[in-house]
Amino acid sequence: MGLRNVTLRRFSISLGALLMLCALLWFWAAIQQRESSLAIRPVSANISMPDGFSVWHHLDANGIRFKSITPQNDALVIKFESSDQSAAAKEVLDRTLPHGYIIAQLDDEDSLAPQWLSRLRDTPHRFG
Repeated sequence: MGLRNVTLRRFSISLGALLMLCALLWFWAAIQQRESSLAIRPVSANISMPDGFSVWHHLDANGIRFKSITPQNDALVIKFESSDQSAAAKEVLDRTLPHGYIIAQLDDEDSLAPQWLSRLRDTPHRFG
């Protein structure tokens, strides 16, 4: 009888530890798979947004994979699987798109980046 209680106690502690480990691994995997986005906005109202096909062409030519390209609130939003892909795409688009666009990373939906983008777009820029 005493041996049975010890075995049952060990089994329940082991099962609890295994469940805790599985929950921690699941939580870690969920944190690591955070998608990232880029928003491309024109600097002034007289510049039109780049079309999605040309952006797709530039990214594809450089081997950068993305999930989607969609127009959203006067911007072209590109979604990526990771922030590394997003950073590489930002570097490529900074080089290949003509001047007159703001390309900003949006890592999470709750960030203040859309507010900063609108502030940057509304203020005049002097280059050169």
